[in-house]
Parts: sequence; C-alpha cells; structure tokens
Amino acid sequence: MRVITGTARGRILETLKGDDVRPTTDKVKEAIFSAIQFELEGRHFLDLFAGCGQMGIEALSRGCATATFIDKSKASVKVIERNLAVTNLKQLSRVINADSVNFIKNTAQEFDIVFLDPPYNKGLLQEVMPLVAQRMKKTGVIICESALNDEILQKYYNFTLDRQRTYGKIKVSIYRHEDYI
Repeated sequence: MRVITGTARGRILETLKGDDVRPTTDKVKEAIFSAIQFELEGRHFLDLFAGCGQMGIEALSRGCATATFIDKSKASVKVIERNLAVTNLKQLSRVINADSVNFIKNTAQEFDIVFLDPPYNKGLLQEVMPLVAQRMKKTGVIICESALNDEILQKYYNFTLDRQRTYGKIKVSIYRHEDYI
C-alpha cells in the first residue's frame, strides 16, 4: 500500500495483518479522491475507523490542512503514528485511540470531510451516519465505504446521497448537504 500522489507520493504505508483488516484498494482510493480532488485544500479531514490511516494520510498529502485519525485498536494507532512519521505528516495530525462511535457522539468539533469505513455488516455504519451528519460543516462531504449489501439511507439529516459507485464487493457513497447538491 502506498500514497498515490501529493507531498508524500510513493511512500509505502504499513498495515496490520489479519482477517479483520481490509485496507482500501488503490483503485477505490483513487476514485474517492478523484471525486473530491478540488475540495481538499485547507480542509479538515476525519478518518473514522482509521485502520492504518491511509485515507487521512492521502488527504494530507493532497493538501488538507489537518487530519484526525480515530481507531479503537491500540495496534492500529501505533501503525498510524509510524505511517505519519514515514510521510512527514505528523505535525498536521491528531491520532486518538477511541471507539469511533463514542468519539463522534462526544465531540463538539465540526468537520469538512469525513471518511467512514467501519467493519462491514455490523450495523456500525447505520449507527454512526446520523451522528456524523450532525457534526458536519454545511459545505462538508461524507464518504462511506461499505459492503454491497450494507443498507444505507438516501438522507441523514441535511446530508443527501450525491453519488454511489460499486467496485467489486465494495460500495462507495458520497453525501453532501442538500443545499450543495
């Protein structure tokens, strides 16, 4: 796994091993960032259920001002910190070892761009989406990566499904505020 473009282009990122880990493929990552490429500069990116942090790192490499990484696994947090060091992006980042649902429930911060890739088919996406939609800036973007059969609504509060694409067994859904569609 590598950073595709930007200031950290080509840097190899570490990931955890095991059946519970499924990093976003380069093809899906490139499609996501192509869809939001003109919305990154100077924005704050939240990588919820961050895993190895590759999506937030890609966002920073492409011009986001800051990124927050949330993961409940201590092993994942250590990998994120090593990946940030390798890409020289640590100074723009905040890494928090916490349950993603609890974090979003308890934060008062508003976000510009949120990437969600929770464990598939466990109901986490359905639980966290309404919470995330309440923490977004009006000009924000919510990006969800999920299994094809994970049910996802057309609208969460003022955020409406703007586009949805499938890549094999993966579905990517992008939500924007209803005033910006």
